[in-house]
Amino acid sequence: MNKKKIIATVVMIVTLIIILVITLNKEEEQQPASGFEAHRIVAHAMGGINGYTYTNAWEAFVANYERGTRVFEVDFLLSKDDQLVARHEWTVNMSKLLGQLEVLPANKQGVALDYEEFMDSPILNIYSPLDIEKVLDLMQNYPDAYIVTDTKEIQPELIEKQFTLLTEAAQRRDPALLERIVPQIYNQPMLDEINKVYSFPEVLYTLYQSKDTDEQVIEFVKKTGVDITMPVSRATKSFVKQLKNIGARVYVHTVDEEDEIRALSRMGVDGFYSDFVPENDLNNLRGIR
Repeated sequence: MNKKKIIATVVMIVTLIIILVITLNKEEEQQPASGFEAHRIVAHAMGGINGYTYTNAWEAFVANYERGTRVFEVDFLLSKDDQLVARHEWTVNMSKLLGQLEVLPANKQGVALDYEEFMDSPILNIYSPLDIEKVLDLMQNYPDAYIVTDTKEIQPELIEKQFTLLTEAAQRRDPALLERIVPQIYNQPMLDEINKVYSFPEVLYTLYQSKDTDEQVIEFVKKTGVDITMPVSRATKSFVKQLKNIGARVYVHTVDEEDEIRALSRMGVDGFYSDFVPENDLNNLRGIR
């Protein structure tokens, strides 16, 4: 074989290798997302119901599930007697928002309730409060649903207590439930605190309490592989692009306007916490990539 033929053969082999690599990469890119990542709506506080928000109620979960949503954020707090219950905050304003000013005596408004008081206080007179056991009931009854936790506490001992209660409750029933629970962390050290209890397969770093700069967040994502959720106000085109370039999924909260969802989607945002936009409606929106 002369020199020209050798060169031509080498060029042809290199070309075939390049074509093969490009083809495999395209096939990999075209693989549809699965599991938690297959869903783009996160129902905020179990999602809105009949115009109401922040209920964290059984009925809100069911109503939004029936509209196609499969990922549900749940606010978890410790009751006065250290049980894990679904409540956004222990304030008078929250009692008012949940229609409980007449249900609860004055001295029980704006303070942590004990477990029995919480569970015996209907939301807006008709909706059912949830504790960790009832949330797990929902997860078992709806085996394609995922839960995103909003636990709010940043003190290590309280983080450990909350996630120990959550993890032990799930393990008593079925350890596989933990694969469908996605913790939100509020600062970088919280990831280590959670991992001491259980290493969850998916973790979201929520930035609404964080003082980290964009650069610090990016370095943390590179190091740990966590995904990011942030207020709409922080979702700049540059920041989202940098996060996407290092493989992070990016979520924003809380969005209920279709035009805003379209704009954020064009920016590269993957998912949206929402009170009133269910997954089915998102799938029907024009202009969503």
